[in-house]
Amino acid sequence: MTDKNAPDITAPMGPLAYFLDLHPAAGDFRADVIEGLRAPQKTISPMYFYDERGSQLFNDITELDEYYVTRTEKELFAQHGEAIVDAIHPGTSIFEYGAGSLDKIKWLIDGAADVVSYIAMDISRDHLIASATALAEATAAPVAAICADFHAPVTLPADILPAPDHYLGYFPGSTLGNMSIEAARAFLTRAAKTLGPGQQFLLGVDLEKDITVLESAYNDAKGVTAAFNLNLLRRMKRELDAEIDMDAFEHHAFYNTHEARIEMHLRAVMDTQIRIGEEVFPFAAGETIHSENSHKFSTARLEKLIEPTPWHMVNAWTDAKNWHGAYLLSNS
Repeated sequence: MTDKNAPDITAPMGPLAYFLDLHPAAGDFRADVIEGLRAPQKTISPMYFYDERGSQLFNDITELDEYYVTRTEKELFAQHGEAIVDAIHPGTSIFEYGAGSLDKIKWLIDGAADVVSYIAMDISRDHLIASATALAEATAAPVAAICADFHAPVTLPADILPAPDHYLGYFPGSTLGNMSIEAARAFLTRAAKTLGPGQQFLLGVDLEKDITVLESAYNDAKGVTAAFNLNLLRRMKRELDAEIDMDAFEHHAFYNTHEARIEMHLRAVMDTQIRIGEEVFPFAAGETIHSENSHKFSTARLEKLIEPTPWHMVNAWTDAKNWHGAYLLSNS
């Protein structure tokens, strides 16, 4: 009998040098929601934001005036791109965690010296194939793709792509900040094992800044972020047949100074309840479901985070406002 969860590699796959499917678990929405609502601090994993409607809302968020993250990172790479690629070892293979858009990677592939290949990893199979295929058709470097959860161990296939002199892990954006400190350290430690010793890692993080700027970014005037957060409840109603009074909940986002993070919650504005099947979860007015964290960093805070991992910081770049950072790490 064939194990449907066994690794499945196709080499080549259209314009891709290979496609490796590790069949990452999609999660059990019902079981995870019920477990989260049973907790003293009710919670729902942010992985469930991204149904079709949620993904569209997030794309809309990135275009908002208040949401500085995407455009600030673009400004950083435009300003410091030449210095960044000059600091990367020649003859490298780039391994991106969470395959992004073409403009987030093509500048790096085209700018770095003698890039041997590019390997994209993402948990969303359709998105991964589409983005990696588009890049393969737009660049001369061989492109491959791995469908996997970056919170799980990954072994890179051998003898398909040309052997590089070095690997560069690439994790732009601010996704590291969505992880707990423990999970972020575990992720970086696994990445060091995947890439091997003597390699580099280019990491993007959102930096500490004025609280007004931070809270505005997660409480936009058009209410798009609120709709994104509340879509979790709508998804529960649609997919789990949950009984929820949508008027009883509101979006609530604030900066937790002690933890240096934005927290997103769904807050009950009155006494209410959520029913899923036979399970009933009461809410007192003011009680919340914690839906996401977004940690913000200083260089010192980031150095403290990576200290127990195999990595150390070798260079850093920020945009003109010091709002976003790109950090080059090494494990040599």
